[in-house]
Amino acid sequence: MLETLSTNRAFGGTQGVYRHAAKTTGTDMTFAVYCPPQAENGPVPVLWYLSGLTCTHENAMVKAGAQANAAAHGLMLVFPDTSPRGPEIADDAAYDLGQGAGFYVDATESPWAPHFSMYSYVGHELPAVVADNFAADMTRQGITGHSMGGHGALTLAMNHPDTYRSLSALAPICHPTGTEWGRKQLTAYLGEDETRWARHDASLLLRARGWPRDFLVDQGDSDEFLALLNPDALAKAVTDSGVDATLRRQAGYDHSYFFVASFMADHVAWHAARLAA
Repeated sequence: MLETLSTNRAFGGTQGVYRHAAKTTGTDMTFAVYCPPQAENGPVPVLWYLSGLTCTHENAMVKAGAQANAAAHGLMLVFPDTSPRGPEIADDAAYDLGQGAGFYVDATESPWAPHFSMYSYVGHELPAVVADNFAADMTRQGITGHSMGGHGALTLAMNHPDTYRSLSALAPICHPTGTEWGRKQLTAYLGEDETRWARHDASLLLRARGWPRDFLVDQGDSDEFLALLNPDALAKAVTDSGVDATLRRQAGYDHSYFFVASFMADHVAWHAARLAA
């Protein structure tokens, strides 16, 4: 059962926030959906936006400025949360592990395994909820995200190329098996066997599986987390695999939502062109 927490009229459509009992996480999960005005006449393509460390569904919903662009192109936007939450849910004192830092994997290790199943939640359970409750054309799905969410977008799409017809990312974590933003979390959630990490590393996935279409990545060259994101690893994997990718370095931009908002129109338009009927 879907509980409506709020709705607001926006750019001719409706921005809503919803809650439901999720089986994959064993918790209540909150997410947001923007339905463009075109959804009043029938199903529309869906663009998933996955957020980064410390974020909830609300950060991109409020700060990215995506709704006006989605309304112009007739795209539905879905903003999931980044982890299960609650006083009974495992957490960590560090901002980059635990609640707000699900890393879009299905945890197998204690104390995370009972609830931290964000890969299955975002990739399987929440799409079924969206399909059942909104005018969503699930044959036309695209996915994007920022930072940890960019990592999630790249890896979910590369693991499921038949599900997502379009792909982009903003300042994604590109090679988590090779940097502190990744090795720490993958060890905690999945254990020390690094062979289990590979399907959650976009640079490794490109070499192993490729990507059948093109994709877009924007990265600010003044990003304070550049070494942790390691965009050079992704660029090399693109070259080595021969995949068609547009990798842009944006002069002077940092890691903030000012960066995200600056290029959101480009990303929405990128997806709209590839999700057109």
